[in-house]
Amino acid sequence: CDEDYYKHQQELFIDFYNQGLVSRKETYVNWDPKEKTVLANEQVINGKGWRSNVTVERKKLSQWFFNITKFSDELLNDLDKLSGWPDKVKLMQKNWIGKSTGCNLDFKLVNEDTTIKVFTTRPDTIFGASFIAVSVDHEICKDFHKNKKFIRFREECSKIGTTEEALANAEKQGFNTDLFVEHPFIKNKKLPVFVANFVLMDYGNGAIFGCPAHDQRDFDFAKKYNLPIIRVVQGKDSSEQGNEMKEAYTDIGLMVNSEFLNGLDILEAKKTVIDKVEKLKIGSKQIMFRLKDWGISRQRYWGCPIPIVYDENGKVIKIPEKDLPVKLPESIELNTNGNPLDFQEDWKKVKIDGKNCTRETDTLDTFVDSSWYFLRFCSPKHEASPFDLKKVNYWMPVDQYIGGVEHAILHLLYSRFFTKGIKQFNKNFGISEPFKNLFTQGMVCHETFRDTKGNWLYPEDIERIDNNTALKKKDKSKVTIGSSESMSKSKKNTVDPEMMIQKY
Repeated sequence: CDEDYYKHQQELFIDFYNQGLVSRKETYVNWDPKEKTVLANEQVINGKGWRSNVTVERKKLSQWFFNITKFSDELLNDLDKLSGWPDKVKLMQKNWIGKSTGCNLDFKLVNEDTTIKVFTTRPDTIFGASFIAVSVDHEICKDFHKNKKFIRFREECSKIGTTEEALANAEKQGFNTDLFVEHPFIKNKKLPVFVANFVLMDYGNGAIFGCPAHDQRDFDFAKKYNLPIIRVVQGKDSSEQGNEMKEAYTDIGLMVNSEFLNGLDILEAKKTVIDKVEKLKIGSKQIMFRLKDWGISRQRYWGCPIPIVYDENGKVIKIPEKDLPVKLPESIELNTNGNPLDFQEDWKKVKIDGKNCTRETDTLDTFVDSSWYFLRFCSPKHEASPFDLKKVNYWMPVDQYIGGVEHAILHLLYSRFFTKGIKQFNKNFGISEPFKNLFTQGMVCHETFRDTKGNWLYPEDIERIDNNTALKKKDKSKVTIGSSESMSKSKKNTVDPEMMIQKY
């Protein structure tokens, strides 16, 4: 919150912007209805806000992003250089970046010239396909925009967040378009097209083919809508077929019921089907990443102001360096619905190079502040720029970094991105990884307690009957005892040192 620090953060933002590492785009975001702000995917835990613990919703907004995906390969490959990091942290980052080889496949709509392009990481299971599922924003949905049933369905979809976790845990819902596509390999076989609540536009092309026998999400959907379940991978210890299956089979095995793929293992089958798809010119091999760009816009007063204004035509203008830092207004009415800066007319209106402009009212995610502070530590009084290059090249990387494992795919990933981003526009910057050795210390944990309305309770608010039973002291109502989690003010699972002092 020190302007001597965030002035330089605003300079860095503009450096990143000039390098094409910042973009503004309209997209679905994770909306925290309690904090009334956007969260990055990494800040949504079990479908809930990392701080508020409230179920996150899906909302379409125009947002600022750091284009972290431009470094997907580098962030993944350079994990191999971090021999001083715990394997579990490297594995968490590897899985989060999530590189997968798959295939784009064209499905032709029956009696139409249109095709639906589908991305899949399991082209080997194509003979087990029994439906196509598309996102509510897919172009084929434009014909349903006046359909009341579809409008209701779209509203229901917005109550789910945008993370894989939230989509996986949500009850599967579909809207039948009454459209069909032709199966690319089975003559005269038609697959129904559904709009599904678990498909997002930013995954592949916003469309998947459902193979219920070998994907649990597709299996749940097929059961609900009475769609065929066709087994195409046979394991040694699994004999159930199709509708006898109690759950999807996701292990390895040999291909069955799959014409030219029969008898091949999964990896051979993938390669064979991709070759065939490319030969027939109905698709192509493609590499995908799970990692999404980092949404950095936050709709709240506190936070580093984004150094951007808009002219009268809405064109983006960077604030000149001489006018930095952009400071937050001191006198502000905080009792507003949404971002208080939106109502700060005097502060919003500004002249840049003689033009009437309006300031950006979003502020930066505070993870931006912690993504480069270690560079500032090398020369904290340096005024000319965010850091003294000579000092950074001398002191960095950090020899020994100690922190909680909860930052494995937040702070640590963002700091790695920042370091690589700076290296891209500053060729004399001598490091590509910020932290040489990482030690993740233990967490101080305590059970969590909730009353019948789901409100968190402090340990001193409850009366323990036994290990599994507790009552609320106030009205003797039942208390739900949750798992032991890291102590946090929001979950009230903290122990006041005063109690320990009195007791011992």
